[in-house]
Amino acid sequence: MESCTKLVVVALVLLAAVASHPVAAGNSSMCGMSKEGFEACKPSVSGSNPTEPTRGCCSALTNADLNCLCFFKYARTLLQTYQINPDLAAQLPVKCNLVPSFHC
Repeated sequence: MESCTKLVVVALVLLAAVASHPVAAGNSSMCGMSKEGFEACKPSVSGSNPTEPTRGCCSALTNADLNCLCFFKYARTLLQTYQINPDLAAQLPVKCNLVPSFHC
């Protein structure tokens, strides 16, 4: 299950990277999460004072394929580039009350 959590983290980062690219379409999605969904979750997984996940973030995660997101767990460069804390990202499904515990 730990590998699944890591994949979620990496997928969030990868989608953030794709979504922030100037050519990215507004309706693009990855693993069931839209660009807007990833943007809604970013304050909860980055920075020195992360916020609790918003309703928008949790809603986006509700529709996400968490196993698909776990696929990106090894994208360390993306994690660093977009300043995503993988430990915080792995906590989102639980903080959003989607699952009692979650690990990739």
